[in-house]
Amino acid sequence: MGDFHGIPTTTLAEILDRGHIMDLGIRPLWASGRVAGPAFTVRCPPGDNLMLHAAIYRAEPGSVIVVESGDTDYALAGGNVCAVAHRRGVEAFVLDGVIRDIGEIREDGFPVHARGVVPIPGVKKAVTPHNEPITCGGITVHPGDIVIADEDGVVVVPAARADEVLAEAERKLAKEAGQTLDEWESAHRAKVEALLAQSKS
Repeated sequence: MGDFHGIPTTTLAEILDRGHIMDLGIRPLWASGRVAGPAFTVRCPPGDNLMLHAAIYRAEPGSVIVVESGDTDYALAGGNVCAVAHRRGVEAFVLDGVIRDIGEIREDGFPVHARGVVPIPGVKKAVTPHNEPITCGGITVHPGDIVIADEDGVVVVPAARADEVLAEAERKLAKEAGQTLDEWESAHRAKVEALLAQSKS
């Protein structure tokens, strides 16, 4: 499977439909650059973070840990959990929830995309299976799907389509790189004018 680190989410969003793009509430909590890797999926009941804390010891290096929670009152993780995940080779967290200790996490350089920050820790009681389909950011994420996250958002590429989507994205980027702004403007204006003319007919 190819490397998506060089592919912007904006390019992928032009290839995939809306059902593969997380809502705008899942955002980078600091400017960490683009991340990409296979999803290790976790489901945490509201207010509980046990299974995320377990996941950092089970996810393979390079994985993006993706969490369904839907809770913004209690933190799913803090500085030490993120530091251990980082040290163990986890690529990033993508959380439908919140974290705490943002200063420590930023200083360590561990990428986190989430709904925000709160100081209150969650509890550790509920045991749920890892690596089952979950919902995060309004879309379904399957274990092994490729998660790409950058400053523009989070896109999930189905594992079965990864090679196809990567090839199409690389072709698109190569075409754009070979086009001057004047050429783009000319093509763009022609398209806009044609659409306006069509609407009048």
